[in-house]
Amino acid sequence: MDLSFLFADWLGTPVWMWLGFIAVVIALLVFDLGVLHRDHREIEVRESLILSAGYIGLGLAFGGWVWWQLGAEPGMNYLTGFVVEKTLALDNVFVIALIFSFFAVPRKYQHRVLFWGILGVIVLRAIMIGLGAALVSQFGWVLYIFAAFLILTGIKMLWMGDKEPEIGNNPVIGFLRRRFKVTDEHHGPNFFVRKLDPRTGKMVRYITPLFMALVMVEIADVIFAVDSVPAIFAITTDPFIVYTSNIFAILGLRALYFALAAMIHRFTYLKPALAIVLLFIGGKIFVADLLGIEKVPAALSLGVTFAIIAAGVVWSLVKTRHSPASTKEAGA
Repeated sequence: MDLSFLFADWLGTPVWMWLGFIAVVIALLVFDLGVLHRDHREIEVRESLILSAGYIGLGLAFGGWVWWQLGAEPGMNYLTGFVVEKTLALDNVFVIALIFSFFAVPRKYQHRVLFWGILGVIVLRAIMIGLGAALVSQFGWVLYIFAAFLILTGIKMLWMGDKEPEIGNNPVIGFLRRRFKVTDEHHGPNFFVRKLDPRTGKMVRYITPLFMALVMVEIADVIFAVDSVPAIFAITTDPFIVYTSNIFAILGLRALYFALAAMIHRFTYLKPALAIVLLFIGGKIFVADLLGIEKVPAALSLGVTFAIIAAGVVWSLVKTRHSPASTKEAGA
C-alpha cells in the first residue's frame, strides 16, 4: 500500500499531522461520551476541575508536539493561540450559564447540551477558519481588517463592562416559537418529543427547551467565533495552528463549565484583561508595520498575552476573595 500521500502537504502541513489531530479529537469525544458520561448525571466541581486539568494538559502537550515537529515559532504561536482561545472560551461560560438558567436546564442534562454543542463548534470553526485562511492567502490586507476589528472589539468590551445579554429578547427564540411547536417543560434528556396536539388531536413532534438551549449555545459560539477567529489569525495565518489551538481550547470547555459556573463571580477582571489582550493582538499588526518588521516576535506575543491574562485572573481572585457565591446558579 502506497502511504506517500501521508507526507504530502495539505494547507501547509503534512497530511499525517492532520489525521493525527483528528484521531485524537475523535478519541477524546468517544471517551467522554462513551465512558465518562454514559449516564445523565450532575458533574461535581471536583470532577470538573480534574477533567479540565486533563484537557489543558493534553492541549499543552499537543503544543509541545507541534513545537517538536514544526519548530519553536509555530510552537509559540500555538501556545499563544491556545491561551487566547481558552480565555475567550472562559468568557463564553458566563453566557452559557445565562442560557441554562433562562431555559431552566437541569444540571444533569447540561453536559448533553454541551457535548452536542462542541460537535457543532468543531464544524463551524472549521468552516470559518477555512474561509478566513482563503481570504488571507488571496488578500493580505484582510489581516488589517481583522486587526482593526479586534481593536474595536477590545474597546467595546472595556466600554460595556459586565452588561448581561438579554437572552429572552433574542430573535431566534421568537422565530423558533413562532415556526415550531415548543413544549414549556423538559422531557428528560430529549431534544424532541411526540405529544398530542390539542388543536388537531394528532401526535406531532415538539421541540423541548433542551433543544432551544442547544441552539442558543451554538449561536453564542458563532458570536464568540467572530472575535476568536480574527484573534488567532492576527497571531498566525497557519491553518493547522489556527484550527488545532481553537479546538483544543474549546474541547475542555464542557468540563471546565461546571466548575466555573459556580464561581464565575470570582473572575470580575477577566473580561477587561481579555479586552486588553485583543487590543494588543490587533495593535501589534500595525505596530510591526510602523517599526518596519515583518511581525512581532512570537515569544514576545506569548509572554505579553500570558502576563495580561494571568494578571487579570490573579487580581480577580484577590479582589473577590471575600465575595459571596453568585446567586445565579446555572440550571437553577
